[in-house]
Amino acid sequence: MKALVCHAFGPWDDLRLEETAAPGPLAADEVRIAAEYASVSFAAGLMVEGRYQRRPPLPFVPGTECIGIVTEVGPAVTRVKPGQRAAATLDWGGYAQQVVVAEYTVYPMPDGIDPRAAMHLPLSYGTAYGALAWSARLMVGETLLVTGAAGGVGIAAVQVGKALGARVIAVASTEEKRAFALSQGADIALPTDGFRDEVKKLTGGCGVDVVFDPVGGPVFDACLRACAQYGRMVIIGFAQGQIQQVPANLLLVKNIALHGFYFGAHAGWGLVDERAERAPKVQAMMDELFAWTAAGRLEPHVSHAYPMDRYREAMAALQARESLGKVVLEIGR
Repeated sequence: MKALVCHAFGPWDDLRLEETAAPGPLAADEVRIAAEYASVSFAAGLMVEGRYQRRPPLPFVPGTECIGIVTEVGPAVTRVKPGQRAAATLDWGGYAQQVVVAEYTVYPMPDGIDPRAAMHLPLSYGTAYGALAWSARLMVGETLLVTGAAGGVGIAAVQVGKALGARVIAVASTEEKRAFALSQGADIALPTDGFRDEVKKLTGGCGVDVVFDPVGGPVFDACLRACAQYGRMVIIGFAQGQIQQVPANLLLVKNIALHGFYFGAHAGWGLVDERAERAPKVQAMMDELFAWTAAGRLEPHVSHAYPMDRYREAMAALQARESLGKVVLEIGR
């Protein structure tokens, strides 16, 4: 099979598209998938550089989510069967024509959903849902602020926030991105510069109930100051590259709850002993995300799609902030 292989931690461009051996015989609880699509993300780039939370043993195949057709299942597998399309999340290994993954992170897809667009659902929408519904406990009628609102996880948070009944304020760097966020359901879209003061005006001086921030850096500071009394802020990542120090006095005087949200911990990546406890919750969430998509409540958007041999262009589009929504590799081409 063909796969993108990382032989040494370093630049994304050093990956090699190679002919490699297909994964061997399945364990009892494993599923083999003929991959059709895999997503490109900042996290994937960090893993290749060796700067992610986890460092795979070298050499390895990157890629933490894929969609494709189930071709084989182990004898203990009950949730999917050969011939069925499914999404999967995995520690790594997604940038390959064949993927083998434990059943507990395989999510059967209903008919009628575009598989390329659905590539956005497992990690981006899973992160948005988990951060907003589980960590922040976003409620109907509350005001949600989303930074980086035109990116893959940002636009997912905009749509999930609306599906949960919130008023959504999107923050994005360009007019094109703000227009895109509005087209995807945001009620208001603000530029990155000076958004804190605008948020205060829009909320009658109170601030927002919940913040979803995948950007970090100076944007984090402005978000913290835009929170209302008893506000909740969820840290998703640091796309700007700067990890901020938290001014704890602001948390104190405004009764702000600050949460970190790492979806991998909920998906069970590397947490073998916690699979049984966590897997049903994530599986139920994925069922709901698929149902919302089928009903038109969510509209995952793919901005750029590239065949596997153009993986360098895919990451370049992401790093240049050109994408509106998801960047996808077409593994089946």
